[in-house]
Parts: sequence; C-alpha cells; structure tokens
Amino acid sequence: MARLPLYLRALTALSERSVPTVSSEELAAAAGVNSAKLRKDFSYLGSYGTRGVGYDVEYLVYQISRELGLTQDWPVVIVGIGNLGHALANYGGFASRGFRVAALLDADPNVVGSTAAGLPVRHMDELEDIVVTQHVSIGVITTPPGAAQQVCDRLVEAGVTSILNFAPTVLTVPDGVDVRKVDLSIELQILAFHEQRKAGDEPSAGDSVLDRAPGPVRAAAAKLRRAAGGGKAADQAKSTPAAKGAKGPDDDLSAVMPA
Repeated sequence: MARLPLYLRALTALSERSVPTVSSEELAAAAGVNSAKLRKDFSYLGSYGTRGVGYDVEYLVYQISRELGLTQDWPVVIVGIGNLGHALANYGGFASRGFRVAALLDADPNVVGSTAAGLPVRHMDELEDIVVTQHVSIGVITTPPGAAQQVCDRLVEAGVTSILNFAPTVLTVPDGVDVRKVDLSIELQILAFHEQRKAGDEPSAGDSVLDRAPGPVRAAAAKLRRAAGGGKAADQAKSTPAAKGAKGPDDDLSAVMPA
C-alpha cells in the first residue's frame, strides 16, 4: 500500500506527458523500486501488462486511484494556520489528487479572519460543525506540540477518523482512528547520521565531533563524562589497600556460612 502512491505519482507524470504505455523497468526506476517488486505489486491489482508493450498508463492510474480511494472527493480540515499551515493550504497538489481543503482553523484571534489560499481562517469553536456539515473524515494538525493532543481529541470526538500529524509529538487515539506522523526534524537527523558515516566521523571520535554538535548535545556529553569520572573514582577507591583490608557485613557472613 505504501508503494502505490509512488507508482501513482510516476504514472500521473507520464499521463501528463501523454505517454500511452510504460515498461516495468521504466516505471520502477521512476518510482524508486526494483522492477520485480513492481510486477508483483501490480499482480495483486490484477494488472499484468502486455509482453513487449508494457502497462497501459491511463488504466493503471485508474486502478491505483480506485485502490487508494481517490475516485471520490475527500474533504480535509487543517488546524493550526502558522507558516506550515499556510504552506499546506496553498499546496496545489491536494485538489489534483482527490483532496479538498474544506476549512482552515485556528484558535489565535490574530489569525482568525485572515485568508490563506483564498479560504478564510475560522475559529476552532466551529470545528465540530464543520466536520459534520462538510463530512470531513481527515484532519491535518499543524499546531505547536503542546496543543496537538487537545486538537486531536476534538477532531476524534467530532467524528474524524484519520489524522495527519505534523506536530512534533506522539498522539494518543482510540481504536479505529489512523494517525500518520510527519516529522521533518527526524528525517533530517537520519540524514545527519548518514552524513557522519560518509565523512568517517565516529560518535566516539571525541571533542572534534562534539565541538560541532548543538549545545544540548555537548551538555549531555559533558554530563556523561562527569558521571563516568565519578564511577572511575569510586572504582579506584575500592581498589586501595585500605579498602581491600576492610570487611563489611557480607564478608563476615561469608566466613561463617557454608558455601
């Protein structure tokens, strides 16, 4: 299922260029998968293509769109109209892919009443009414993390059963509600890991690596060093002759208790 949108994006691009057919190798390269996996995926759709010709682009677009539920209109509500909310509201790809932004919502009086993408920003107090009257089943959360769970709860109580969460926090939802999380900082951290590996910098390389780290990372490293230093001092104290000669209660017991 996660690969179907990749195929659909590649096929849509071909359709826009009026390409009638495409081979499995060409489509797999455009979607970023191997051709054997693509052919297996399409076999589940009941589409096997024609040897020597390939796959019919328009037919595959229809098949995958139907499988993903994109042959109908999906009203979406976006909650939290800051910079990211504005960007999503102005994204032209929603309408062309079967999604209609039904409403923009925010709780900030300074934001309510403004417009984004030609739509007025309405107050959060209208959420429940909008969900019911617009038949909204998908909600997008672009609020600060502290407000995300409360917004999520209200969306669920109003009847929304699918949530796309851009807030950097984990949401708790009841059974029957699907949440997809988009966290750009996590993706950047993963890329930073790969960049470090490619540069040959190991995490234990010392101050040369930590000097380039953010402040919280350097502070955590310093705290670990102090803790490790305390542990070494304690071990050294235990190994002194005076410490070795001293017997505690356990040593006395071991001398009189049978093994």
